[in-house]
Amino acid sequence: MNNTIIKDNQRIENMIYEIRGKQVMLDSDLARLYNVETKYLNRQVKRNINKFPEDFCFQLTVEEYKYLRCQNVTSSLKTTKYGGRRYIPYAFTEHGAIMLVSVLKSEIADEDINNILLNKTKEVLS
Repeated sequence: MNNTIIKDNQRIENMIYEIRGKQVMLDSDLARLYNVETKYLNRQVKRNINKFPEDFCFQLTVEEYKYLRCQNVTSSLKTTKYGGRRYIPYAFTEHGAIMLVSVLKSEIADEDINNILLNKTKEVLS
């Protein structure tokens, strides 16, 4: 996967949704950005659950999921043998997405954590 999706703000903006009054990104979109499988991303979150309080990450309700499905944002839950999600997605706030970078082992995530740290350092020094 190439890195242009991360640098293309317009495409990232299309992956941000407002749910429960918070701007969030779905697990599948973040997995795509970091070039990992969604199940791997969620497994890493569960292994490091203490780093993801509810204001960082939460699982959608069935109603929230159905609403996103109506907006053509997500695939259907797996009810047949022909694909679809097997679970209701997780949503990550900005802080959750940043914390996610620290638990993923991917080249793109490593690059992002370095950029985040560099930007924060520049802000402090300015």
